[in-house]
Amino acid sequence: MEDAQESGTCLQQNEKYHVERPIYNQEILQGQLHKRERTSQTLRQRIEHSCRCSSKKAKSHLYSFLPILKWLPRYPVKEYLLGDIISGISTGVMQLPQGTFAVISMMVGGVAVRQVPDEVVSVDYNSTNATDASEYYGLRDDKRVQVAVTLAFLSGIIQLCLGFLRFGFVAIYLTEPLVRGFTTAAAVHVFTSQLKYLLGIKTSRFSGPLSVVYSLAAVFSKITTTNIAALIVGLTCITLLLIGKEINLRFKKKLPVPIPMEIVVVIIGTGVSAGMNLTESYGVDVVGNIPQGLSAPAVPEIQLIPAIFIDALAIAIVGFSMAVSMAKIFALKHGYTIDGNQELIALGICNSVGSFFQSFPVTCSMSRSLVQESTGGKTQIAGALSSVMVLLVLMAIGYLFEPLPQTVLAAIVMVNLKGMFKQFGDVAHFWRTSKIELAIWVVAFVASLFLGLDYGLLTAVAFAMITVIYRTQRPQYRILGQIPDTDIYCDVEEYEEVKEYPGIKIFQANASLYFANSEAYTSALKKKTGVDPCAILAARRKAQKKHAREIKKANKVKKKAVLKLVNSSTNDVEASVKHEIASDGLPVNGKSAFADAAVQDGSPDELEHFVLPKTSIHSLVLDFTPVNFVDSVGAKTLKSIIKEYKEVGVNVCIASCSDPVMNELSRLNFFDNTVTRELLFHSIHDAVLACQVKDRSASQTALDH
Repeated sequence: MEDAQESGTCLQQNEKYHVERPIYNQEILQGQLHKRERTSQTLRQRIEHSCRCSSKKAKSHLYSFLPILKWLPRYPVKEYLLGDIISGISTGVMQLPQGTFAVISMMVGGVAVRQVPDEVVSVDYNSTNATDASEYYGLRDDKRVQVAVTLAFLSGIIQLCLGFLRFGFVAIYLTEPLVRGFTTAAAVHVFTSQLKYLLGIKTSRFSGPLSVVYSLAAVFSKITTTNIAALIVGLTCITLLLIGKEINLRFKKKLPVPIPMEIVVVIIGTGVSAGMNLTESYGVDVVGNIPQGLSAPAVPEIQLIPAIFIDALAIAIVGFSMAVSMAKIFALKHGYTIDGNQELIALGICNSVGSFFQSFPVTCSMSRSLVQESTGGKTQIAGALSSVMVLLVLMAIGYLFEPLPQTVLAAIVMVNLKGMFKQFGDVAHFWRTSKIELAIWVVAFVASLFLGLDYGLLTAVAFAMITVIYRTQRPQYRILGQIPDTDIYCDVEEYEEVKEYPGIKIFQANASLYFANSEAYTSALKKKTGVDPCAILAARRKAQKKHAREIKKANKVKKKAVLKLVNSSTNDVEASVKHEIASDGLPVNGKSAFADAAVQDGSPDELEHFVLPKTSIHSLVLDFTPVNFVDSVGAKTLKSIIKEYKEVGVNVCIASCSDPVMNELSRLNFFDNTVTRELLFHSIHDAVLACQVKDRSASQTALDH
């Protein structure tokens, strides 16, 4: 491998190319090129084309809407099936006692409690007078279920609408630092929600801003009521799971499939709980009654929609963001891409259709996803088997898992959050690589942790957008120079070999030119080149005024000398010498020819050579390689730069301007009689050579004169 690299390096160093061509500016280049003829389609034609259907197009749309039709026939049974089975069973067992995702569960629970308070069963729900406590609470819970079902229906409709409107593009704004900070905060939320189950204590539920703080405060306030038996069971399960994870990691290549420690722990925990009767003997909370069968389909309570619309919107966005965030993490890890619109449509169908069967608002579960991935799951087959597992439990064997201690499930969740907590190491990584990305990570984490995932996500996305604006307002500015005997130009401050051309400055900014950074661009240009046209013009005006004052002062001295000479003459010969005085430059009627000649002293050439400030450069090249767009303010700024530098004898030209940017300049009426396309060059080297030719021509003209 090293020999191949060395030979490749030698080949690159020995190979050379030589090209002879004219110096191209855009005026010459566009004159030699012929654009392809393109017929613009009318709106009707575009609509007809988009609605036109063919077998190939229909097949493509079908595969994009139902990807399973594409990958299922190619499913590698021998490689993936065993891992998917173990993963599906492990994940399915975890799904039995809890909601899909703790944060969504808390958001839904907060809305349900607000709409149906503990103290009062609202008459809006057609309640009957119930004196029995169990009947009262049963009625209350049924109404809360209806709130959750309506939330699922409405959030699903919102997600479907966003998916069909192609709103999934917002996933691109969920950058990696934002996603990792957001999911780390979500991991803290989930971990906090499991503490009470691990310790075997009972606390109130909290949602919204500062819910993590309130939950921790509630746990620590009741820490003295910890159920020791539940804690021992939970810690034992955590130890077994960590040992199993370590074995799977160390012997990954030797094991055909990972050891399903989650299933092992569930079986052992259920057996120990049933055998020792932990519920009765030690007060350990267990899963308890698991209702069997499915509810009959029913229409959600539509009248609740106005009261819960904002909450449904927040749940829809947080659910989508969580799913996309986890999908991005796994996509980066395993090397595939995701479609945000597809995620929205899938979630929307699950929520809206499932609501007719009294389902809960769903999204990607962090802990279950991590379990599914860590136990060998490769495809959606694992998810399907997990669903079948839950269905089987609901229909037939749910009673077998009723003795399962909740502390066992809490242990499984906490251990599988280990990977998420490793993301705290991102702080050190981003500190070394990018302070801005570190700021995005920290803001996403802190905001999501303390404000909740809904407000935290909005805050993080807004902050990420601000950083984009910040980067364009504060780009890096560089002066470029040539690597000798090449057409390659690099930063002169970065490399020793790079040299500047005498009298030519090449300026580059790694950002587009628009209203937010146009002033900064101009200021940096003046600072980097060392040429400030405004300052030079002001200095010239000052020098001209000073020179004029000196001439005026000299004239006064000459006038006094002439007048003194006149006064010394006698009155007798005054008339006879007037003609001679006038001829020789003596004053006539108080005016002197000497004075007139003195006023004309200091010709423009003499003034410029001896008095006026001059620039050290004759040409300025603006490298537009990094420029993606220019707005009207940027175009005016660019035109002003060309005009100002021309006034002080510096020719400005633009290099490597892309066609889209050039078209924008044309639309903005940038080009006129004074600013033509001849100022735009195909490359930096073309611009530099043109500047040298122009300077030599100007120098030769000056010598001829």
